[in-house]
Amino acid sequence: MKKFTPRPGFTLRAHKLALDPNATASRRLHSHAGAARAAYNWAIAHVTASWWQRRAEQSYGIPEEQLTEWRSWSLPSLRKAFNEAKHTDPRFAGWWQENSKEAYNTGLAGASAAFDNYAKSKSGKRKGPKMGIPRFKQKRKARLTCKFTTGTIRIEPDGRHVTLPRIGTIRLHENCAGLRALIDAGHLRILSATACLHRGRWLVSLQVEQKHQLRKVSRPDAAVGIDLGIKTLAVLADSDGVLGEEPNPRHLEGTQKQLRHANRTVSRRQGPDRRTGQQASKRWEKANQARNKIHHRVANLREDTLHKMTTRLASEYGTVVVEDLNVAAMGKNRRLSRHVADAAFGEIRRQLTYKTRLHGTRLVVADRWFPSSKTCSRCGAVKAKLPLSVRVFECDNCGLVLDRDANAGHNLVTLAARTTGTGVAGDLDPALQAESKPRGADRKTRTTRPRRNAQAGRAGGTIPGPRAGKETGDRRQATRTQLALW
Repeated sequence: MKKFTPRPGFTLRAHKLALDPNATASRRLHSHAGAARAAYNWAIAHVTASWWQRRAEQSYGIPEEQLTEWRSWSLPSLRKAFNEAKHTDPRFAGWWQENSKEAYNTGLAGASAAFDNYAKSKSGKRKGPKMGIPRFKQKRKARLTCKFTTGTIRIEPDGRHVTLPRIGTIRLHENCAGLRALIDAGHLRILSATACLHRGRWLVSLQVEQKHQLRKVSRPDAAVGIDLGIKTLAVLADSDGVLGEEPNPRHLEGTQKQLRHANRTVSRRQGPDRRTGQQASKRWEKANQARNKIHHRVANLREDTLHKMTTRLASEYGTVVVEDLNVAAMGKNRRLSRHVADAAFGEIRRQLTYKTRLHGTRLVVADRWFPSSKTCSRCGAVKAKLPLSVRVFECDNCGLVLDRDANAGHNLVTLAARTTGTGVAGDLDPALQAESKPRGADRKTRTTRPRRNAQAGRAGGTIPGPRAGKETGDRRQATRTQLALW
């Protein structure tokens, strides 16, 4: 599928709006999200059924050329197969007409993407953790979501309502007259809408093509170095030598007493059990909602704090310098994992990345091996070791005594003057890149084992590529070149 390209001078944006649906709209939203989940599960069963059938046939000694044909998981193939099955399949025959076609397309597109990710992960083409075989979505745990790409999607002229296909007009939680004004002026065009139940509230995310307008910053020539931590969320050192701090509110830590009480209450109720088919009691559902409400409040407070901090930094400084932290490894420390998760270091960098782009400013990401805490900010001497328990930096060369985080912030803001200007991790001057690592390592330690050669798996034989199929427009692949995915 050809990737959408915005018009010159426009950019792709997303606006997330909170909804206040009435009983009818809420029921329709739940119905569409449930239809998307049902279509997803149907697609998973449709594709994997041929895998198991081929495995059974091979156990009987049937030759390869006589085995059941592979079923393609490309989105066009799944659409065609689903449209044929929905009229006769008892799971859909009685109610599929109640929802928009976009609901079923949402589930089928999700299943196609899941198989694609699995195939790329199995062949080594996908970065990140290894992906497993797509599994069915449970009704109790699945996220309720539905994406609309066609039909009537608009913000009403009053700015207080949004209209979605087959669902109708829904009241918004806040006034969006500003977005409506951009639409009337021709500076914004809605491309799609995704409704989802998030933290107990229905939200709609509008993907739009919006005219790009740079936002001016108050100090375009100034730079700031941000040293993230747990004791203090962020220590800010700007190019003028001014130090600032962003306190860590520790929202999750402040609710531990409430969470312990809520968890005890939930554990005393009769909860669901998949092994025995036991259904959750009404008292368990009520107690679980009370516990979730505490988690939702913590997440909302954390999100509000991070957005306010990153927005202030992106709108004030022309250059922002942050560290490339290995947050996943930091979260494995059993004594600090909860505090690291509560600080949300990765979310801070993600927000700074797109907010600096909106303001036309520069984001410099220091290399993960840059010794910001071990380097003296006055003379540049580098310590061989500096344990985490030592909170005050003392230079043996010039005698500088400074807080550890403040010293790191000064080194980060100094790094901004030595970058080439593209603002990517490790994009430093050649002389700076050639510096030896203070920890004694000249390269990163390999943390992953080499991949084993792909072999025939449990399903017996190979699995076709994502575009193998009979439908017009699908790309076929030779059987010998298909991936052994099972």
